[in-house]
Amino acid sequence: MKVLGIDEITYGADDFDACRGFFSDWGLTVKRDDAEALDFETLNGCRVLVRKIADPALAPAIEDGPTLREVVWGVADQASLEAITDAIGAEPSFVRQQDGARVGCTDPNGLAVRFQVSRKREVQVECAVMNTWNDKPRLNQRSPVYERAAPIEVGHVVFFVTDVKATERFYVEKFGFVQSDNYPERGAFLRCAAEGGHHDLFLLQLPQPKRGLNHVAFTVRDIHEVFGGGMHMSRTGWDTQLGPGRHPISSAYFWYFKNPAGGLIEYYADEDQLDAHWEPRAFEPGPTVFAEWAIEGGIDGNTRRQKNAGGPQGKFLTEKR
Repeated sequence: MKVLGIDEITYGADDFDACRGFFSDWGLTVKRDDAEALDFETLNGCRVLVRKIADPALAPAIEDGPTLREVVWGVADQASLEAITDAIGAEPSFVRQQDGARVGCTDPNGLAVRFQVSRKREVQVECAVMNTWNDKPRLNQRSPVYERAAPIEVGHVVFFVTDVKATERFYVEKFGFVQSDNYPERGAFLRCAAEGGHHDLFLLQLPQPKRGLNHVAFTVRDIHEVFGGGMHMSRTGWDTQLGPGRHPISSAYFWYFKNPAGGLIEYYADEDQLDAHWEPRAFEPGPTVFAEWAIEGGIDGNTRRQKNAGGPQGKFLTEKR
């Protein structure tokens, strides 16, 4: 079987007006907007659905309040979908949906997980090229400046779990996920296949275990789009949780915001790419392990400086006072 990544996520939320504005500002394309449902898409067709929190059609929630209710993973072909069916067909929670085009079950943490032949489309986007001391491919060309982001896809999801070992084992044994790195006894970074980005799923067990959504992460083109998207969200009034910053474990640049649909939401770019030769590493959790550097409170989208740092005064920032 070959799992390719996330095809669709569904939130249960209680404030459609806030969610409508938030995801539009986030850079998603609106595909449906009515009293019962909000549907959005990324550039490659990955779908983000928002439903009323009390909608009886929603899968059961793993925590109270607005949160993620379902994750749909895309697989490469029908043979992969049949292999998934064989792997989970005996699960008590096994379901077939959409005339058999989608199958799924409930993971050990209580989350509804589904699989379908991927419906995402291939996209080509222009990305920044980085000049380094050794290689200078960007010649007579400036790096881009983004006024806002247009996310390419949902890149990964992160959940608080009550039993990290059992939940990791479920994804590895049933669906072929591979561990990239770990926090011993506390966390597992998993990718869908041996070759791919650093993680598609991160499972985190707190000292006092609980179930819930930590965040959903959206892939953007490059570090400049992380900045541009984050400053646009700040400019339009949404609250930063942390960022911009950089993760030393995955090497990715990030910016986290508070999400009215539940949990946090992240722009990220430039994560490590791994293959079967990669050997997982063990890390002890800590602030500098989570973020090599990060800006508390974010950057103001108007002044282009750290929030609450004071406005510009008509001088170069490096000018001596």
